[in-house]
Amino acid sequence: MTIFFSPGAVGFYDDEVNSVIPADVIEIDKEVCDALFQGRSHGRRIGVGPDGGPVLLDPAEDYTAAIERAWRDTEIARVTWLRDRHRDELELGGATSITPSQYTELLAFIQSLRDWPQSEAFPDTPRRPEAPPWIADQAQ
Repeated sequence: MTIFFSPGAVGFYDDEVNSVIPADVIEIDKEVCDALFQGRSHGRRIGVGPDGGPVLLDPAEDYTAAIERAWRDTEIARVTWLRDRHRDELELGGATSITPSQYTELLAFIQSLRDWPQSEAFPDTPRRPEAPPWIADQAQ
């Protein structure tokens, strides 16, 4: 018997039981699998670690991560209008409300927000990506 873990499905597969096994599986030791299920029986959750393997997560970690992802999604939505306005102004061939360097800063900020959940600092709130200060001066 070989036990596999699928990071995409966040599930386990046994080659003697499952006839269909996802392509993204990695083989794990039975002892590791037993320890994970033991941890789950004590209120922890099985999740995907940075290497794609299974890890035990505390409920508080899940909650904090969910809050940070929601914050990140709100921040992206909060500045998307500014990016869209600049693109529209360029396409119309008129003057733009922000400079090319501000637009580059804006795009870099949006990308840092997208990357936030994968960063080493995630979900440490004080280490969130910071918006360029000039964004606050823009009128919607």
